[in-house]
Amino acid sequence: MTAADTAVVPPVRIRNLGQVDYLDCYHAMQRWTDARQADTADELWLVEHPPVFTQGLAGKAEHLLEAGDIPVVQADRGGQITYHGPGQRVVYVLVDLQRLGLGVRDLVTAIEQALIRLLAQYGVVAHALPKAPGVYVGAAKIASLGLRVRRFRSYHGLALNIDMDLAPFDRINPCGLAGQAMTQLKAHVPVIDRAQLDADLLALLVEGLDLPSARQATIQSSLPTLRA
Repeated sequence: MTAADTAVVPPVRIRNLGQVDYLDCYHAMQRWTDARQADTADELWLVEHPPVFTQGLAGKAEHLLEAGDIPVVQADRGGQITYHGPGQRVVYVLVDLQRLGLGVRDLVTAIEQALIRLLAQYGVVAHALPKAPGVYVGAAKIASLGLRVRRFRSYHGLALNIDMDLAPFDRINPCGLAGQAMTQLKAHVPVIDRAQLDADLLALLVEGLDLPSARQATIQSSLPTLRA
């Protein structure tokens, strides 16, 4: 990105939303993406969801083994089924790929590398797999990715397992992979400063995506208010 580009593109906006119902957040992402203009600032939304299974566009019914009391939501992201719940950091990546000069594969790689670098800062060796998007520690998956790109604008994003109940993953074939082991940061780093972890992750995403940033980022604590 050139100096001329950053002069006209607003700095990235951060929304730290706390715990938000998945459907509320999902619909807000869709409306926001549809409403954004050529000069709209890119946004990163930090969120945590109450327990929910989400099916991506490639999802197959047989990969939901037993929903039990956890709701299942059909989403328009790529990929198959996954689980969101308390203790997991979800970051939704709402960026203009054309403005950033990125393709979809570039975006996926940048997010994966940001997560790998984050985990390395905490002493955890992680890697990506070319045919199974996400980030892994050994054979166990620690972070999932699912994206949608509409008119060169992305939404949805990443989910990093930090300090959560992993048992609901046993009710599904995560990302369509039967027997896929799951792990979380707590298994490798017993004491975690969540605020510092969020700050580190945001910094790596901003750097990896080459997002225009300000010394003091704009931080909001609510979803954008757009009518359906």
